[in-house]
Amino acid sequence: MNPLVSIADFLVNEILSVPAFLIGIITAIGLAALRKNTGQVLGGAVKATLGFLLIGAGAGLVVQSLAPLGLMIEGALGVQGVVPTNEAIVGIAQEQFGAQVSWLMILGFVVAIILARFTNLRYVFLTGHHLLFMATLITIVLASAHLPTALVVGLGAVLLGILMVALPALAHPWTRKITGDDSIAIGHFGTAGYVVSGTVGRWVDPKGKSRSTEDIKVPEGLRFLRDSMVATALSMVLMYLVVAIMFLVRSGAEAAFLSFADATGAGAATGIGNYLMKAVTQGLQFGISVAIILFGVRTILGELVPAFQGIAAKVVPGAIPALDAPIVFPYAQNAVLIGFISSFVGGLIGLLLLGTVFGPIFDLALILPGLVPHFFTGGAAGVYGNATGGRRGAIAGAFANGLLVTFLPALLMKVLGSFGDANTTFGDADFGWFGILIGYSAKAGLFVGTILIAGIGLVLLAAAMVVQKKFVDGRWGPAPRRVSATATSSAPTAATPTQQIKFAKLAPPAGAPKPPAPMK
Repeated sequence: MNPLVSIADFLVNEILSVPAFLIGIITAIGLAALRKNTGQVLGGAVKATLGFLLIGAGAGLVVQSLAPLGLMIEGALGVQGVVPTNEAIVGIAQEQFGAQVSWLMILGFVVAIILARFTNLRYVFLTGHHLLFMATLITIVLASAHLPTALVVGLGAVLLGILMVALPALAHPWTRKITGDDSIAIGHFGTAGYVVSGTVGRWVDPKGKSRSTEDIKVPEGLRFLRDSMVATALSMVLMYLVVAIMFLVRSGAEAAFLSFADATGAGAATGIGNYLMKAVTQGLQFGISVAIILFGVRTILGELVPAFQGIAAKVVPGAIPALDAPIVFPYAQNAVLIGFISSFVGGLIGLLLLGTVFGPIFDLALILPGLVPHFFTGGAAGVYGNATGGRRGAIAGAFANGLLVTFLPALLMKVLGSFGDANTTFGDADFGWFGILIGYSAKAGLFVGTILIAGIGLVLLAAAMVVQKKFVDGRWGPAPRRVSATATSSAPTAATPTQQIKFAKLAPPAGAPKPPAPMK
């Protein structure tokens, strides 16, 4: 293999596509720019890396705990179709386009840093695995339209770089409504769903009267439900039991008992009692998974955001880290669960519409609601909807996200070439709308298609720069009648992640004992 290709593959697959390593490196650079000593640089980098590993561990447990639930839902509904899974289609594409994806991702990161340095879009996109996903999507779509390899890599890198700085800017008015400041941005390719959710939240609650999801009143005898980990776990236990019983009735005991063995690799259930208790255990496991993710978010924010002061001063003045979707989870933890459920319901309604109306008319595949994308994008959409529309916003906004991540993947499959028959596709909203735009543009031919695709990138960049200047820098609020979603709760709550960082600046001098970060 060409040494340059090997180096590119190593950088992409072993470092840049591993968010934990990328975050650790960025944190170390920032702390070094602040002239911290070697121990502080190494310690901060390791702690930031561990924070992302905690998020990854929690996400892995979420996937593991949702696997049997997805199988049972499919069996309970009696339908088969395509389950959008980013990791699956990226893995398939790597065999054919691995080198192109690697170079496109590296060059795209360079383009993004240049744009962040010389435009008003001061965002540094740090969600490494999503960069790999988007680089793969762009490569598949452009290569399937038979564009030359050099053009696929060069034009694709520019498009990727633009997306990395433009999408965080387009979502930032809503993100700032959640966090209360500009310390972090969203760096995740489900941005369209979050903006739609925040917009829908404003529509369904124009007067700002709907109470926040974090203000849910709990009777004295159920005070334990105010603990988000307990409430999440018990809600999922109930959902698991309902679906498990539906699957048992529809498919019979044998299929039901084998469902856990097929989904988790564990042994099959030995009886109805064991089957139901396995469902209970998976629901409790889900609660633990979410708690690990939240702790990982708090850990990384405590290291990364202060380190960005150094990057802002030396590399990209005013830089804001754009981070993965779970970064907003601690700001409205009830909204995460509500958003997940509402987005999933939206996915079921979308599946029904695909099967009865739009699928037959437009020859679209059935998109089954994947629980993993609905949890992460639906949960984040719930937080965005809650910030602008309270409980009504969380429900309606996440429902809209569920429809997006059902219909967009179905339409996207039309421009994936031979990969449209892979029985899987990209799941999050931005992969859908962006892939559709550049895919149909590329079909116009080499010359016209290239001009159209370049035009899409330039329009997106210009729109983001206008939004940044007029709405972000102009301090426009997407829901001016609502106070910050994190400040509405009448119940005692822990400090938000950003507040924890601010409080840390008031900590005692070095050497004095520090209290642990507050937790819900």
